[in-house]
Amino acid sequence: MTSTSAAVAGGRSAKVPGRRTAHFTTLSPLLRLLILTQLAFNIGFFAVLPFLAEHLGQSVGMAGWLVGFVLGLRTFSQQGLFVVGGALADRYGIRPVVLAGCVLRIAGFAWLGFAERTWAVVGAVLLIGFAAALFSPAVESEVARQAVGWEEEGGGDRTRVLALFTVAGQAGAFVGPLLGALLLAVDFRTACLAGAGVFVLVLAGHARLLPQRVPGRVRVRMKGGARLVLRNRRFLALCCAYGAYLLAYNQLYLALPAEVERAAGSQAPLAWLFALSSLLVVTAQLPVTRWAGERLARRRSMVAGLVLIAVGFAVVGLARPAGWTGTGGLVPAAGFVVLLTLGQMLVAPVARAWVPDLAEDGRLGLYTGALSSVSGLIVLAGSSATGLLLDTGLPVAVPWLVLAAVPLVAAGTLPRWPHRGARATAPTPSAACSGRS
Repeated sequence: MTSTSAAVAGGRSAKVPGRRTAHFTTLSPLLRLLILTQLAFNIGFFAVLPFLAEHLGQSVGMAGWLVGFVLGLRTFSQQGLFVVGGALADRYGIRPVVLAGCVLRIAGFAWLGFAERTWAVVGAVLLIGFAAALFSPAVESEVARQAVGWEEEGGGDRTRVLALFTVAGQAGAFVGPLLGALLLAVDFRTACLAGAGVFVLVLAGHARLLPQRVPGRVRVRMKGGARLVLRNRRFLALCCAYGAYLLAYNQLYLALPAEVERAAGSQAPLAWLFALSSLLVVTAQLPVTRWAGERLARRRSMVAGLVLIAVGFAVVGLARPAGWTGTGGLVPAAGFVVLLTLGQMLVAPVARAWVPDLAEDGRLGLYTGALSSVSGLIVLAGSSATGLLLDTGLPVAVPWLVLAAVPLVAAGTLPRWPHRGARATAPTPSAACSGRS
């Protein structure tokens, strides 16, 4: 893959006369389908997930550390196995992988709705996670590949296409919790079955509309890919920083519910905080991406995002000793959600846009999956540790301040971008093995 300009090689896009703006209607039919796919996926997913921790703790009766472990296991079975889904998409194409993932997600949600014992919950959660490990890297890698093609044709910075993808996902994350909150008035099982129903519709639509073969996509053998990934140190450094961001984001489902419960006496405000996060992304992601693309190199954009996330954790940590409750007690939690979301807007599209410059030709699915797999390992370990921190009776500010330190450390691990004027090409196998940053 080649760079369109020296400005892109420097991690920043320059304004070029005549470039099209990355509006949804100007994109190719395949890109539009994939972006709508992300919207539907998240509606079904977020109708259930934000309420899982409370269900596991109260209805199933799990201890705090076990709830944290199960949530981390869900993330690992999804993010940690993305590398499998990505490699399968490189080998067989995106259609069979996406359809298989939808079938497994339907089965997982239905199982979770009826699971009443720990082993059954774990099995359902693993199935739900592995389903996403199949369809998500297939969809994300194809969006990234199409976005690079858009950029090379003079359409504009690829990050803006990926920002549209993020906006669609967050629109789904906005609608999903509101739908779930309404369904919880019946019970958790109803929310799970509704989530499964959404994926039935997704499966039917993609069986009809997703092409059998995507033009320009080269299928490669799976053998040897893992060795290339593990020797690519610049890519692994990006994975570590992205993993710290995902660990922070995962606290929306672990640390935040506990804080909301403490301040408000229930988790009723949680759906509104999720809605706030999603609404911010839907309304501000594209302007933020455009602003950052014109002023910040990609590495600086990610550093700024990680710092904002750290400040969000610190806001709650510094306010916790005061013990505020009621509406005033929810202000630090709302501040955390806003700062985390702003950080996400800077980190997520840029990280996805960076991957094609680090991946070998034909291996974009593998690298897209590996980005999430390494991150999933970090989240698995970090979520269990966070659950333990929240349960051990430490001073109330300590868990939040420890979490604030994680993205700050991660910002220092980011790889350096090539010097201005260098070509931002995908590394050859020899370059990938050199490990130079």
